[in-house]
Amino acid sequence: MTFATGWKAGCIVTSIDDMSLVPDIAESWRAPRKVLRRHLARPRSEAFLFTFLFTFLLIAFVAQTPHAARLAHVMPDVPLNQRLYAAALGLLASIPLWYGLAAVSRLVARGLGGQGSWYGARLALFWALVAVTPGMLLMGLALGFLGQGVQTNVLGAVIGAAFLVLWCAMIIEAERG
Repeated sequence: MTFATGWKAGCIVTSIDDMSLVPDIAESWRAPRKVLRRHLARPRSEAFLFTFLFTFLLIAFVAQTPHAARLAHVMPDVPLNQRLYAAALGLLASIPLWYGLAAVSRLVARGLGGQGSWYGARLALFWALVAVTPGMLLMGLALGFLGQGVQTNVLGAVIGAAFLVLWCAMIIEAERG
């Protein structure tokens, strides 16, 4: 075992692959509870959790770029850099909302007999957000090429449903205590 320098979470890994997000994202679509158990087994660190949230926000920003570019081309009165700046500020402003949603999910789970922790609820939500980012990138491309329409609305509904399924599976696992 080697210690992964630079990780403040104190993660001990056997290889660099243990730190990679991409295999975990792919596995989350097949076995979300297993991936969450693996993340719950790591040492607790709020910095580690925030890394997941920040990863989601960064990819969400990248996913909005094609649509913003399309809108800037179609409606040049608002340039692309202003659209991207507004998107970035909006995503940063959503950080307290994600923490609030995790807290509400923990309260609901506790009311239903959940034995988890606040940390587990945040981890379940933030990792579910990261796991759904490939769909968000696809949605961004669809909006960039097709614009707003029935196809992108259906795609958005499918991605939203996938997020809810992943999140529910993960919060159930986190609340097992």
